Amino acid sequence: MLTGKQKRFLRSKAHHLNPIFQVGKGGVNDNMIKQIADVLEARELIKVSILQNCEDDKDTVAEQLSRGAKAELVQVIGNTIVLYKESRENKQIVLPR
Repeated sequence: MLTGKQKRFLRSKAHHLNPIFQVGKGGVNDNMIKQIADVLEARELIKVSILQNCEDDKDTVAEQLSRGAKAELVQVIGNTIVLYKESRENKQIVLPR
């Protein structure tokens, strides 16, 4: 579980990132969750964009992605979700205490 201070730190890191994945009309599926989990292992912090034609609520999509990829939900702002998961092999981000 992330503290408020850690979430603020991660939000500042994520500000300059571009969304890597887009959730569209098909919604969230198992293949997307697996790919997001793989990318989180490599990058630790990613943005996911929700397209206008997505039928699911953005909070529902964020919950499905974070639970499926076993990641921390940092932020949902507009139609963008920020996810964080600590990498096992190549840890790059050091969180404040």
